[in-house]
Amino acid sequence: MTQAINSSAEPGPAQTIRAAQYVRMSTEHQKYSTENQAEIIARYAAQRGFEIVETYADNGKSGLRLDGRDALKRLIADVQAGRADFKVVLVYDVSRWGRFQDADESAYYEFLCREAGISIHYCAEQFENDGSLSATIIKSMKRAMAGEYSRELSVKVFTGQCRLIGLGYRQGGPAGYGLRRQLVDEQRRPKATLLRGEHKSLQTDRVVLTPGPAEEIDLVRRIYRMFVLNRRSEREIATLLNGEGQVTDLGRPWTRGVVHQILTNEKYIGNNVYNRVSFKLKKKRVANTPDMWVRADGAFEGIVDPDFFAAAQRIIAERCRRYTDAEMLERLTELLERRGCLSGLIIDELEDMPSSSTYRQRFGSLMRGYELVGWSPSRDYRYLETNRFLRTLQPRRSPRGGPA
Repeated sequence: MTQAINSSAEPGPAQTIRAAQYVRMSTEHQKYSTENQAEIIARYAAQRGFEIVETYADNGKSGLRLDGRDALKRLIADVQAGRADFKVVLVYDVSRWGRFQDADESAYYEFLCREAGISIHYCAEQFENDGSLSATIIKSMKRAMAGEYSRELSVKVFTGQCRLIGLGYRQGGPAGYGLRRQLVDEQRRPKATLLRGEHKSLQTDRVVLTPGPAEEIDLVRRIYRMFVLNRRSEREIATLLNGEGQVTDLGRPWTRGVVHQILTNEKYIGNNVYNRVSFKLKKKRVANTPDMWVRADGAFEGIVDPDFFAAAQRIIAERCRRYTDAEMLERLTELLERRGCLSGLIIDELEDMPSSSTYRQRFGSLMRGYELVGWSPSRDYRYLETNRFLRTLQPRRSPRGGPA
């Protein structure tokens, strides 16, 4: 309902304008963020004569992309479908609408609302979103600044993570079969073993990898013996383990890919390797070349003999010599035609395919192999040079944190 204009001699009570509010917090740790936004929005609505009749809330959602922001997608869908029973959308500020890396994307979603006759109000901003030249310029700058903030934060976070990797601390991800995540304090004194889904609560605490239960360690070592000494394939090993009723750390049956990951991951010999895969600024996951990896060798206690690990890598590398470059690319092309996309896990699950590590060794990286068969997932290459530069700033350190 639009605001009525009383043309009689005596003005009557003004009618309120129906409004919706959109609130968003970036992480689950921002406990009171949406409440704080709603408080400012409510004050703004009272001053302007708006009645909030609908709330769209995205809790713990990044503003970098629309994906995952179900509330904002629902708001846009309601507006476009004519289901919106309001004429105004109230948002705390420009950054809560989104920190899109392309400022035009943020403008586009606002345009969709405006085209449907619904205006956007930024309640904590110092400008009126009235379509004037000054408002347009300021809003454009705010959108660009919101996106730039995320880019700068990404660089700072990556730099900090690289430093922690060099000190031997684990940065995210499950421990894997045969290993556990150990919570330690700032003096590296053990505090507790973290179960799946548990996280550290103190900012000064860190996480390292430690050997898991003895039965899991024995099974990991047995996998290496079967592969290196008995020359059994990953598929044969997985079939054997499933026949014995063994399950993975996720409680699932063993597969060729899971066995291959155990045979190729350096964490089993105590090496801390990071940035093998990038997922910066919510772009698509990208398998990085070895020169981009950040590593600390001997960062924690391994559970596999380094000689066994090296032997396993030689066997895997030897398999690639059975195929010419053309044969490997032909198989990759056939896989792409069947699946429509490629990844290391998809490759490793197939018995008649060279492993993903084989493609890395032959062509330098998985991405190079993808390019040679004409498949290139959309990605942003701009951060690569930044990452290389940042790594030059990281001093080499010993496993315990002192200069090497």
